[in-house]
Amino acid sequence: MNTADLLRVLAPEAPPPPALTLVGVGPGDPELLTLAALRAIVGAAVVAYPVARREGRGMAATIAAPWLQPHQRHLPLLFPMVVEATPRQQAWREAADALAAEVAAGLSVVLLCEGDASLYASCSYALLALADRHPHCPVRVLPGITAVAAAAAAASGAGQAWPLALQQEALLIRPTPESAAELEALLDQAASEDLVLALLKLGHRWAWVRPLLERRGLLEASLFAQRVGWPDQLLAPASQVPTAEQPYFSLLLIRQGWPAVLP
Repeated sequence: MNTADLLRVLAPEAPPPPALTLVGVGPGDPELLTLAALRAIVGAAVVAYPVARREGRGMAATIAAPWLQPHQRHLPLLFPMVVEATPRQQAWREAADALAAEVAAGLSVVLLCEGDASLYASCSYALLALADRHPHCPVRVLPGITAVAAAAAAASGAGQAWPLALQQEALLIRPTPESAAELEALLDQAASEDLVLALLKLGHRWAWVRPLLERRGLLEASLFAQRVGWPDQLLAPASQVPTAEQPYFSLLLIRQGWPAVLP
């Protein structure tokens, strides 16, 4: 079934009721969207998505582009990438007001969210603002595949078996610590508690994270992933990635051991 046939199958017979749906579109590959996500996108009258600049397209919209329809109206929402709290909070409130207004006008709206709509998602802040400012606006959230899960799956498919967690192991997903001391403490905790670590937002921190992992003998067994799901995706043992600043959308999977019972 080609894309056009799939879109015809997913198209609703009647316009969906007015509501807002937050749709996780995955980390990069348009084919990783769920059927529920595709149905919501195809049926929406308005497609909203976050942008860092007013003239920008946004990564979520780029991921979902193959599934967007010519008749749909696009609603870019400015979510500035700044450190200051005030402009970010104002942007979230304005986004919530804009989304609620579309629903109040009787339209079905989707808000595209990169990755999963509930995990470190910019759209989550709009969701919280909606709950505060427009509590009667009908909302649903559709989960998406995370970059962590996609990276592990892609590595396994490329011959580097990388199950995220087994048996009684725990998986900790968090941003990369800001200092070497914090990471040392986290690695000690992970080793003692059978924790598999998924460190996000690696970026410029790789310049000091790599030497630290090398000292601890963890480079070869750690997986470095960058722009998962995009055409320029990079998946490699951390030992193969040079010591230099990396893009923001880089992550690291660190396993320090395996359960006692394995095939």
